[in-house]
Amino acid sequence: MPRMLDVSEDVRAEIGDEEADRLLSGENSPGSYDCTSCRTPGDSEQERTSTVLFVGEETAVLAFAHATCIPSQVVQVAEDQLQGAVRSITGGEPRPQRAQGAPAASSNQAVLGVTSGLVLIEGDLHPALVVEPTAPIVRPGSDATTDEFLPLLIEQGFQPLGDLNQVPAPLPGWSVLLAMGQLHAVLQPGTGGGTPTAWWQAHQPLQVTEGWRTAANKSHTVLVFAAPVGSIGQQPREDLLRDALEKAAANGRLVAAAMPLAGT
Repeated sequence: MPRMLDVSEDVRAEIGDEEADRLLSGENSPGSYDCTSCRTPGDSEQERTSTVLFVGEETAVLAFAHATCIPSQVVQVAEDQLQGAVRSITGGEPRPQRAQGAPAASSNQAVLGVTSGLVLIEGDLHPALVVEPTAPIVRPGSDATTDEFLPLLIEQGFQPLGDLNQVPAPLPGWSVLLAMGQLHAVLQPGTGGGTPTAWWQAHQPLQVTEGWRTAANKSHTVLVFAAPVGSIGQQPREDLLRDALEKAAANGRLVAAAMPLAGT
């Protein structure tokens, strides 16, 4: 019987009409699957299912997800990340997880360290990412040495956060890409409304805890906090991570935004 599949125009353009029609007819798609976002079982005969095409430099992988988790879309992923995304996922410890990756514009060889953790706000646990450069970020094309990381983010729509007890405002056009149960990128709007591009992209996909994924799939939203180099550090526990965030906020060194999970 026909599957309850959503195939976006972008996905159809990549895989071709013939393959898309085979998917929609049920000829070439699985009935059951593991959602590429939340990693829980899905059934394309019983619930709406998104086709998600991950495209690398040489490899393309078609995956399936609950339509309630992410829409059908094409996701550009670095080749090494795509290879990592198709590996099986092992369980993680309930502690902050950290990865490094390149920002869209970097300076002095700075990279952005990203830590995942759960943050308690107004009685609810929120999945969060904390972004901190390894060196000062200067304005592109400038000869100045002043750290412009926070002003640059505020220009992009991030809001200064002086109190960690309030949920940050949404940032339109930005999203957090979680694929195959791992964190791959923070995406920003493409130029002229084009395909979103990676503002931060992990060198190696970052495994997040089951608790983080559960909270993210419940709210479909990730809180992204950012602070200048030296403000947060690599905290081994979520309570220490929160303490560092609160200190940065009190010192006027924290900006934040709420982003949809894997949305574009």
